[in-house]
Amino acid sequence: MVEGGSPKIYAAMMKSMDAGIGRVLKALERAKLEHDTLVIFTSDNGGERYSFNWPFSFQKMYLFEGGTRVPAIVRWTGRIPAGQTTAQAAITMDWTATILAVTGTSADPAFPLDGENLLPVCTNEQSPHDRAFFWRITGFDAARVGRWKYLKNGRREYLFDLSIDPGEKADRRTKDPATFDRIKQQYLEWNARMLPMPKSS
Repeated sequence: MVEGGSPKIYAAMMKSMDAGIGRVLKALERAKLEHDTLVIFTSDNGGERYSFNWPFSFQKMYLFEGGTRVPAIVRWTGRIPAGQTTAQAAITMDWTATILAVTGTSADPAFPLDGENLLPVCTNEQSPHDRAFFWRITGFDAARVGRWKYLKNGRREYLFDLSIDPGEKADRRTKDPATFDRIKQQYLEWNARMLPMPKSS
């Protein structure tokens, strides 16, 4: 839905959300549970039309970085150092693996998780490392492998180096054809294991 709304309404929603998060954190402190609680704040997709996504391109419902980059903030008093940032690439499914690890719970072997436990990176016990992620929505296909991003928008295909071009402005497809072919093939192999995309009506 794209009708309605305004920057003023969006700002009020963000202010209300911020206040709500503050109440949750204060409740943990009053209950003296902040040392026993992992708090995770994140989102399911990139910003919508009133968000400030710069330097990323596009927004929610696109597979450019503006549609896939999301905030991710974690707090665990006494376990995760405050105020630090990490360059570790992560995906929402990682939080399931992280929560299971924190609670000492194992996933059902018959249903292996797509994500990985991020706690060792958050606590600096493990250095950031390269990952491979894949996405698809109607009209778009994308893969990120390390710093490289393969993107197909309709019939057009691109290759971006996110380490120097997070805004996805400089297509590297013709300059790095071997990298393009390698990552596209990884995407195709992943996609072949997925259920078929629903046909648009």
